[in-house]
Amino acid sequence: MPTAFRPYHPDQSFLLPPSPKEWLPENHLAYFISETVDQTDLGGFYAPYKGDGRRNRPFSPRMMIKVLLYCYATGTFSSRKMARRLYEDVAVRVLAAGNFPAHRTIAEFRQRHRQEFERLFVKVVQIAGEAGLVKLGRVAVDGSKMKANASKHKAMSYGRMVQEQKRLEAEISELLDQAQQLDEAEDELYGKENLGEELPEELRRREDRLEKIREAKRRVEERQAEADRERGRTPGDGRKSPGGGRNFKRDFGVPDEKAQENFTDPESHIMKSSGSFEQCYNAQLAVDEETQIIVAAGVTNNAADNGQLLRMVDEVEQNMGRRPKQVVADAGYKSEENFKGLHQRDIDGYIALGREGSHPVQSNRYPATAGMYSKLSSEQGRAVYRRRKVIVEPVCGWIKQVLGFRSFSLRGLDKVRSEWALVCLALNLRRMNGRMQAC
Repeated sequence: MPTAFRPYHPDQSFLLPPSPKEWLPENHLAYFISETVDQTDLGGFYAPYKGDGRRNRPFSPRMMIKVLLYCYATGTFSSRKMARRLYEDVAVRVLAAGNFPAHRTIAEFRQRHRQEFERLFVKVVQIAGEAGLVKLGRVAVDGSKMKANASKHKAMSYGRMVQEQKRLEAEISELLDQAQQLDEAEDELYGKENLGEELPEELRRREDRLEKIREAKRRVEERQAEADRERGRTPGDGRKSPGGGRNFKRDFGVPDEKAQENFTDPESHIMKSSGSFEQCYNAQLAVDEETQIIVAAGVTNNAADNGQLLRMVDEVEQNMGRRPKQVVADAGYKSEENFKGLHQRDIDGYIALGREGSHPVQSNRYPATAGMYSKLSSEQGRAVYRRRKVIVEPVCGWIKQVLGFRSFSLRGLDKVRSEWALVCLALNLRRMNGRMQAC
């Protein structure tokens, strides 16, 4: 049985003038978003509704997409604020065309179609390429720390977890002993009938907290074990280095006492952001020089950037069907492996070497790094690298200052990646609208 959607006729005029089309100027961003969405294949958004035979007619996905994109492009990320703007904002009312989904409906739609919003980001980037707004002559890559939807005060270090686990286990043991003594005393007074009452509140509260700490401790240990395996360590090595170098300070799989884990969003990590340490994710961007369109976006929970360079370059190729000719990035992306990877992909890279770049590099040990040093030592190389700050850094500033997006609304790495794609998609639409009007 096919699904019947609620009526959605954006071209329908009122019985009496004015028409909703007259409420906004012709070159308004809302109309550009509406036209772009109408020209895009949205089959993935409609697929979950096919043949489900639901009695309550859902809102049109096309309408929901337009409202979400416009709200993100104009700095509204809360579903409650979006629902309020459906009544108060003329542009949002024009896009909704008489529909007023509740904030819970908006939030559920955003969550349900997370992967489709990531695909929509790619489709719009491809539209920008077909319109000649993306050249891929030079692409700049950068990362920006974005606050997670979690407080750093809800995090605990591994060392503290070990202490708290021992303390809670001791307190629970003591409470159980007290309960046993109380039971024995009551048995002598009232007999041995068991009423089957629940655990005392105090004991249950401690056991719940102990279980959370055990789970967090296990996650930290698993993450450390994975990192040790990447270094070539095995559980049987003890503290010996597999390469014959200096021994490790800790056994296999044993984290540093300062390793943090957050109870609200365990996949987010403590990172340095704007001079302070916050619970964050590391949001990645690849920006084309021509019109500063974001051609690739990603999120990681690793504070270091150097593992993301080749991944972002490959994503640009996947999104656009071709590789960029040049890539520029700051010293956070430097590594011998990255330089070799760019060379293997036939990409002309200009990656800063930081303080190490002030001294010659040993070409026999690090040939790719030595080549990068030689390239950046030339006047032409320095001129190319200086372009980085005017390509990608303004885009990070627009996201945080123009859109006002400084923290994620969702939790968990997969959900955060989808929300970041939605943010980048909204900014791209603003850029495309402005550039096309200027032509």
